[in-house]
Amino acid sequence: MKTLKLSIVAFLFSIVSTSVFAQSADEVISKYFTTIGGVERLKPLKGVKMEMTINAQGMEIPVEMVQLAGGKMYVKISLQGKEITQMASDGKTIWNTNFMTMKAEKNDAETTANAILSNNDFPDALLDYKAKGYAAEFIGKETKEGTECFKIKFTKKPVTVEGVKMDDISYYYFDTENYLPIATETEIKQGPMKGQKSVSTMSDYQEVDGVFFPFAMNMGGQDMKIKKVTLNPTVADSAFAFPAQ
Repeated sequence: MKTLKLSIVAFLFSIVSTSVFAQSADEVISKYFTTIGGVERLKPLKGVKMEMTINAQGMEIPVEMVQLAGGKMYVKISLQGKEITQMASDGKTIWNTNFMTMKAEKNDAETTANAILSNNDFPDALLDYKAKGYAAEFIGKETKEGTECFKIKFTKKPVTVEGVKMDDISYYYFDTENYLPIATETEIKQGPMKGQKSVSTMSDYQEVDGVFFPFAMNMGGQDMKIKKVTLNPTVADSAFAFPAQ
């Protein structure tokens, strides 16, 4: 009888633990959105434009990044007096500039299909994530960048890598004081760095028209400083379209 009682207690504890962790993921995400301005400010957003600089080999390179609802986006850099589209998408076609030939080239079908999976992620993949078919799991607490954080495992729809379907998993680290994400981690799925972690960090959150954005970031070891953020910018469709050759 004692063994039966212990089994029942263990079973009930496992149910409660699972429930608490599930609720904790949603609680962390909900508090994050409250901290940065609230979902009522995020949902009406149609686009964001960021003007920034990146540090590359001691040089500060101006960068302009635009993201619009529906998957339209571009990243343009100014290098040696030339404006170069490093990456762009009109929501269907993904393309970039070949730095050797300086001509626009379309990405391969697999890369394009994977990118299109994220077309509905603007302004934040975590916003209404369940309706998108994504999942969030509370892992626990972990120290990151010297800060105690809540760790969330975030799973999106599978991507295809070299013809094989693979889970698209990221780990978010939200600081326990303000519920702001200070880092994300993903596993590199192909190339010479395959199997290693790709880490991005975010800091220096500042308010822009009621919404907070990180004004300092590091992606893959490359520092980025945001100079200006514009909400709902007016951008011509031609800026995203693959140029006629």
